[in-house]
Amino acid sequence: MDFALNDDQRAIQDAARAFAEAELAPHSAQWDEDKHFPVDVLKAAAEMGFAGIYTGEEHGGMGLGRVEAALIFEELSRGDVATAAFISIHNMATWMIDKFGSDELRARFVPSLVGMEKIASYCLTEPGSGSDAAALRTTAVRDGDHYVLNGAKAFISGAGTSDVYVVMVRTGGEGPKGISTIVVEKDTPGLSFGANEKKMGWNAQPTAVVSFDDCRVPAANLVGEEGAGFKYAMAGLDGGRLNIAACSLGGARLALETAQEYVAGRKQFGQAIGQFQNTQFELADMATDLEAARLMVLRGAWAIDTGHAEKTKWCAMAKRLTTDACFQIADQALQLHGGYGYLKDYPLERIVRDLRVHRILEGTNEIMRVIVARELAR
Repeated sequence: MDFALNDDQRAIQDAARAFAEAELAPHSAQWDEDKHFPVDVLKAAAEMGFAGIYTGEEHGGMGLGRVEAALIFEELSRGDVATAAFISIHNMATWMIDKFGSDELRARFVPSLVGMEKIASYCLTEPGSGSDAAALRTTAVRDGDHYVLNGAKAFISGAGTSDVYVVMVRTGGEGPKGISTIVVEKDTPGLSFGANEKKMGWNAQPTAVVSFDDCRVPAANLVGEEGAGFKYAMAGLDGGRLNIAACSLGGARLALETAQEYVAGRKQFGQAIGQFQNTQFELADMATDLEAARLMVLRGAWAIDTGHAEKTKWCAMAKRLTTDACFQIADQALQLHGGYGYLKDYPLERIVRDLRVHRILEGTNEIMRVIVARELAR
């Protein structure tokens, strides 16, 4: 058992850290304030290879493992949680096309996605089916050499800006075996978008409803086989859960570092508050929880990379533990700042707002418990 990163992994981590410090961190507060989606910075991230981290090399991806992806997303999210999280979603959607699509579909879409000439969104959740994803109602009816889509998807990151939508649709009967995955391009007639949602956090990326009204999509855009879409979606989410957990690590790490700096300089009762044992114990617990969460994420990443039979369980465990722990770390860092932590002059309130949704998306933490409990009962 070797916990050390190899030379390549350290170089990848360093490159991601340098990019985040130069391109994300200086703008994070302003992007949040202005609700600005930094597409130009996303394209710069793609030039670093960060838009196709674990997509295969054949069409321009980096072909790295999930361990490397976790290292990258932790560093990017230390610069800006919301932007890093969107890059993780783009990676998940791109990987699904590359992993399960036909040779023709992969050749048509993947090169432009790994270069972020085109931006991708993942479309599973619907207004009436969140945690019960297999109950989705968006339909795709075969009509000659097209599918005709009707329905709507909710809470879609990038909606209205993204160029490519990886959409889970119902092509058959009830339940997961009736679900397929299809790629819909932005300018397809019958595709429309709702207003940008007014959110607590993640303001540096748009979120909206995606609607399909007799939207005709070429049958050639089907990903893999009919009826296998739910399986593809869940495979994407194993990695997606680790990605979002890694994004929580970066945000929590920044919160902890900010708190350490603050308590060293803030004086009350004649001494720096960092000298009080209570403060020291709180920082020690925060650092311990952060390290434990990181180890869980890396174990889940290792499980995917090695094809371990229990990878889904470990990814669910990692997502649940990490997103809960990191939110608490950020909240405690805010508490250590007192009233100043509540002000936008400091990054704490933004980190708390951005990390809160990580306990909901990519499967709620309650659903993570369902997955783990189901696996334990086998």
